[in-house]
Amino acid sequence: MAGDRFWLQDDIQMDDPEMYGLIRAEKDRQRKGLEMIASENFASKSTLQALGSCLNNKYSEGQPGQRYYGGNEIIDKVERLCQQRALEAYGLNPEEWGVNVQPHSGSPANFAVYTAIVEPHGRIMGLYLPDGGHLSHGFMTQQKKVSATSVFFESFPYKLDPATGLIDYDKLEENSKLFLPKMIVAGVSCYSRNLDYKRFRQIADDVDAYLLADMAHISGLVAAGVVPSPFEYCDIVTTTTHKTLRGPRSGMIFFRKGVRRVQKNGDKLMYNLEKKINEAVFPGLQGGPHNHQIAAVAVALKQAKTPEFKVYQQQVVANAKVMAKALIDRGYTIVSGGTDTHLVLVDLRPQKVDGARAEKVLEEIGIAVNKNTCPGDKSALKPSGLRLGTPALTSRNLMEGDMEKVIEFFHEAMVITKEVNSSCGPLIKEFKAKIDEDPAVRAKIMALKQKVEDFAVTFPMPGFDDW
Repeated sequence: MAGDRFWLQDDIQMDDPEMYGLIRAEKDRQRKGLEMIASENFASKSTLQALGSCLNNKYSEGQPGQRYYGGNEIIDKVERLCQQRALEAYGLNPEEWGVNVQPHSGSPANFAVYTAIVEPHGRIMGLYLPDGGHLSHGFMTQQKKVSATSVFFESFPYKLDPATGLIDYDKLEENSKLFLPKMIVAGVSCYSRNLDYKRFRQIADDVDAYLLADMAHISGLVAAGVVPSPFEYCDIVTTTTHKTLRGPRSGMIFFRKGVRRVQKNGDKLMYNLEKKINEAVFPGLQGGPHNHQIAAVAVALKQAKTPEFKVYQQQVVANAKVMAKALIDRGYTIVSGGTDTHLVLVDLRPQKVDGARAEKVLEEIGIAVNKNTCPGDKSALKPSGLRLGTPALTSRNLMEGDMEKVIEFFHEAMVITKEVNSSCGPLIKEFKAKIDEDPAVRAKIMALKQKVEDFAVTFPMPGFDDW
């Protein structure tokens, strides 16, 4: 306290100019660049306002109405509102479905489900990571168990058909009868086609396994009804909330209630998921929920019920299809030959470059993507592909014609990548040195970066206007 000034009310610009400067720099990078990472999006201003609210200050361990701290009468209303909106966003009957909105993100949500249902050393089958799966679905190499899912549970992957780039459901069915998993995960991190949930259900039923859908990438598309919903066929559905759903970084777990199946003798086998999952989240794996995140998720879920949100998701898919066609027209190979969703996976092996080098050049010109394995890859550090997505660009109002322009920039960057790659040594550090130190290469990169920036700044940017 200094005079009449209460220093805890200082703006960040005054209180911490160094951090303020970094935040401003990141906002400037986002505004002047093109975000094409499929798992990223730009949250709305109202979502960010909830995320930065006084709800951050409150501890609320436990469930609404059953807290371990006092003073949660408002927080209970916040969480219940989020639960209600989550069910409404996906058209779910509260008599048939429940939801836990406390997971801090998607991977903790998945791990809570395994902890609750699979139990230690139980068996899980998920999509093979190099074929487009996620670490939280299990992954191990000959040297070690990489994912904690594979450390604490027994995981066995299913894969893509290398000829089509599509999930090999027949092989999954065959292997599931040998492995006998407790749970099958219908979920992806880099797979551009719709999942056949009905086939997953049949395979799971044949081995008496639970079916978990991880819809983290497509949750916004599902809410808008532009891709098939997993809720018709699955026992449990998890999701993050910051990808196509365009909320804060958080997670949710949906679980079925009521009758699981009628047995041969006529007895009804009931679901027993709610208590197990809630207790796995807390006190099993987490402490207090992040109430500011839950409130921000609720804001995003309200937006997901609007006509504007449906139009947005339709445009996300339309932009992705245009992006895929534009790439194919320029001679690029797309894994699975196209897309049904918000992303495409480009296989750069025919261009004789790898994803790490291509990602670096794109980053230099202001286009953010991520290197990604393609089917057949042996190393995640030197993968063959790039994962490209349209959710963030579509949030900035880019349309089909704009995507054509974006792919022009992408192609120009790939030309530079190939030129540099052919004129330097085999090591990635040699490639980066050539980019950083060769005047002719720098000139080409900076000229292309300026073109990208001039294009990007013509589009609006969601979020706070003054940051």
